[in-house]
Amino acid sequence: MFSRSIARSLATMAEAGKQLVKSRLDDGIFVITINNPKRNNCVGHPTAKALVEAFERFEADERAKVAVLHGEGSNFCCGYDLKEVSEGEFVGADTEFLAKYRYMGPTAMSLRKPLIAAVEGYAVAGGLEMSLLADLRVASSSAKFGVFCRRVGVPLIDGGTVRLPKVIGLGRALDLILTGREVSADEALSIGLTNRVVEEGKALEEAIKLAKLIASHPNACMLVDRASVYNSLSAPSLKDALDFEYNEGVSVLNESIQGEYRRALKFMSRDRAKPKL
Repeated sequence: MFSRSIARSLATMAEAGKQLVKSRLDDGIFVITINNPKRNNCVGHPTAKALVEAFERFEADERAKVAVLHGEGSNFCCGYDLKEVSEGEFVGADTEFLAKYRYMGPTAMSLRKPLIAAVEGYAVAGGLEMSLLADLRVASSSAKFGVFCRRVGVPLIDGGTVRLPKVIGLGRALDLILTGREVSADEALSIGLTNRVVEEGKALEEAIKLAKLIASHPNACMLVDRASVYNSLSAPSLKDALDFEYNEGVSVLNESIQGEYRRALKFMSRDRAKPKL
């Protein structure tokens, strides 16, 4: 009886999650939207599962070259939905999901393709951790970052202690993690927490532009270079990192050579088409 009740609850949550996360593919760019603005795009269990499903679709769809993650409305994400916990809505018995993923959903995933986070408003606590899943972050001028969960005694369990030092360095990461202080968009840019600061309300638009630029380049070459960068962070030695870079690069060198050849032909044909003076 109890197990059937849990199963029904999980099914209901899965249906709710479909409304809380939206996704669309547009010209090679896979846009994922956290659609819970009334709760500042906080992530509950239904949203976490729906986010995982969206990222799995992105990874599986060869038409999708780059993903952009953003929050509907004025905030990116303010972390886990503690109201869900306080109201007893959280189903902690979903151990199969939590064994593979995390409370925020996809934060334990190792994505094969690039992800850009478009940050408006607050990206704090688990929302900060979610933004760190991305390769790049584009923030509006009013964006705010921070380990706000420090203030209420909730630990970072969605990759924050792992990814933040790799993005901004150990000392700066410890500053944010230990103090729980707020970080402005300008400071985030200065410490490398965000890659671009744009006009308020333009983060998604600019992130999509950046995604299209990335997607316009030969794909296989870009993917192996990206993989080599991440591999270098945990490679046992410099030699291992260099060997990985070389072996992965050689595997797509043919595409690169063909791409350069096509560009050379295009350049020469354009040059021949110029009128003689």
